[in-house]
Amino acid sequence: MTTYHFIGIKGTGMSALAQILKDSGEEVQGSDVEKTFFTQTALEQKDIPIFPFSKNNITEGLTIIAGNAFNDDHEEIQEAKRLGLTYYRYHEFLGEWLKQFTSIAVTGAHGKTSTTGLLAHVLDQTYPISYLIGDGSGKGHVESDYFVFEACEYRRHFLQYQPDYAIMTNIDFDHPDYFTSIDDVFQSFQQMADLVKKGIIACGDDEYLQQIQAKVPVIYYGFSDTNDFQAQNVHEDETGTTFDVFVRNTFYDTFTIPTYGNHNVLNALGVIALCHYEDMQAEDIKKIGSFQGVKRRFTEKEVGTQVLIDDYAHHPKEIEATIESARKKYRSKSVIAIFQPHTYTRTKTFLQQFADSLQQADHVYLCDIFGSAREDDGKLTIHDLKNLVEGCQLLSQENTTVLKQYTDSVLIFMGAGDIQKFQQTYEKELETVKD
Repeated sequence: MTTYHFIGIKGTGMSALAQILKDSGEEVQGSDVEKTFFTQTALEQKDIPIFPFSKNNITEGLTIIAGNAFNDDHEEIQEAKRLGLTYYRYHEFLGEWLKQFTSIAVTGAHGKTSTTGLLAHVLDQTYPISYLIGDGSGKGHVESDYFVFEACEYRRHFLQYQPDYAIMTNIDFDHPDYFTSIDDVFQSFQQMADLVKKGIIACGDDEYLQQIQAKVPVIYYGFSDTNDFQAQNVHEDETGTTFDVFVRNTFYDTFTIPTYGNHNVLNALGVIALCHYEDMQAEDIKKIGSFQGVKRRFTEKEVGTQVLIDDYAHHPKEIEATIESARKKYRSKSVIAIFQPHTYTRTKTFLQQFADSLQQADHVYLCDIFGSAREDDGKLTIHDLKNLVEGCQLLSQENTTVLKQYTDSVLIFMGAGDIQKFQQTYEKELETVKD
């Protein structure tokens, strides 16, 4: 029996894929840096060995799966090639593995992880399924009816997949270190659409998705009445958001989700449309209401009169959506945005849009830019963004106590870097005060 060795096993997609293979009866191990990541716990619970990087980890008989974050000159990749081992990049292996199942790719500039988690939750209540979510969660099942997975457009990696279905949440300009323009992004989604085998479920409120051409049926969902699946009569209360779904202008049923904000209604609508297309009963689809959420997407914690929220938002549209959710859920509280920009190229490209979206909050704190190893732009600093946001302040790990002044408030820690360390430091500050 072959053993799969994951180079960079703590990456979110890699961790999820490792769990799927382990659940499916395969031998799995991996290597990574020694720093602790939130994806580690699940790997340890499944007794998957994790080694520090070393070329000595690479031995005869292993099948290698390498994370996309590592270049070909990585010592383990070099050794695998020297030994002539079977070798895949993450997206290449995933493209092969999912051919065994009815596969559903969830893609889009925003909302991929939440929608993948929501779809996996609903299908998992009714069928044996496997799923791979971009928050590091993965589950395999030998007799899976469906394989639900998050498909990322970055570097056109999603063109390695030929899924039966694709849910497309939106098309927006992001990853400016790779894509040259919104048209470049659109072309990649058009290429993806050409690879889908049975059907595409797309948000019809998105002007770019309306232009997608496909050889398979395209089912549209959204708020506007031109969609095949439409949400109407949206109502929020303390339990969440309730809305009516109309299928081609005929009332279908009423659904409740435990989250807030129009983006969450749209994500749910995409899931409902796919499940309806696969002939699921409305009663089973309604189990959408018990979804607990995914990691790092509006993850809440109450501390005294403050609500601390950890969120992966790293694009202006995502920041707006996260602040909207907080306002709708906590109507009487003020909203404090604590944001760490992710990558210099993204910060530079969206500088004004970041400023505009952050101004939706009552108070704004900025943390230093989290740069990527792939880029180096020494000219831009966090002060360039600070100058555009009226009244905002800088936050360092040494001065998180300043956040204590915001009683009866929602503090949203946002970013795709290591923003969590600021929240952890602040929580420790609060504990010290209690002691």
